[in-house]
Amino acid sequence: MSAHGDLAEGFETHRSRLRAVAQRMLGSHSEAEDAVQEAWLRLARTEADAVRNLGGWLTTTVSRICLDMLRSRASRREDPAGHPVPDEGPDPAADGRPEQEAVLADLVGRALLVVLDRLGPAERVAFVLHDMFAVPFDEIAPIVDRSLAAAKQLASRARRKVRGTPSVSGAELARQRLVIETFLAAARAGDIDAVLAVLAPDVVRRADRAALPEGRPVEVRGARTVAEEIVVFGRNAHVAEAVLIDGAVGIAVAPYGRLRLALTLTTARERITGYELIADPNRLQQLDLAVLDEAITLGG
Repeated sequence: MSAHGDLAEGFETHRSRLRAVAQRMLGSHSEAEDAVQEAWLRLARTEADAVRNLGGWLTTTVSRICLDMLRSRASRREDPAGHPVPDEGPDPAADGRPEQEAVLADLVGRALLVVLDRLGPAERVAFVLHDMFAVPFDEIAPIVDRSLAAAKQLASRARRKVRGTPSVSGAELARQRLVIETFLAAARAGDIDAVLAVLAPDVVRRADRAALPEGRPVEVRGARTVAEEIVVFGRNAHVAEAVLIDGAVGIAVAPYGRLRLALTLTTARERITGYELIADPNRLQQLDLAVLDEAITLGG
């Protein structure tokens, strides 16, 4: 077998890992496939004797490609957060995203993808490589064009953003999460009685105009009225996840891991006393989002 044939065979042994790295960096199955294909094209143009450590070379190459793609995405400001989905479930065909994007969101975690989207390109690359794939910082530093110390700072800053800082005690956070997870389960099931059971009788639902279809009021009061509306919202509840919003437990509605709607909630005595739907892009961008899970893992 030729030297390039050996490289091609070696590339195939690394393909699944490269795809996993790119998916977590880009949050997109299709873009990850493009990045991995570009890495192969670059490898095919490289002299075989110039590649001493194929796995390291490929990880570095894919990471640099992803970094360039993230920077390009940021400069174009494409796919801004804040397109509401108040009444309809996501339509992969209409959205132009393949079914694999939904699979990726389930694999990595919608909440984590949403929070990763808030990181700067270099932060995201450093965090994914170190915290999710255990790549040492001396290999990360040249990829992000930083010193060793600066690369460590990038990952540390990203880690703080991903994990967030709760504004309440651990016990209160767990209580909030239990109430909201119960609420989500009821909404996903379309079970109006279960929804009513978790709502306070005088619950208030507020919303910004961007979160509502024409003609729907920005404020609704009373458990029965709110519950009937939630059953409609339940069509999107399968793409909703509990997240940390401004230090408290809230909900992110994120088809394909892309934030479209956020719910901030208040609770008392194991019931929801009020919540607000936020879909305005500027307001969404100002929210401090973080994941609830203590450990961020590679995933399946």
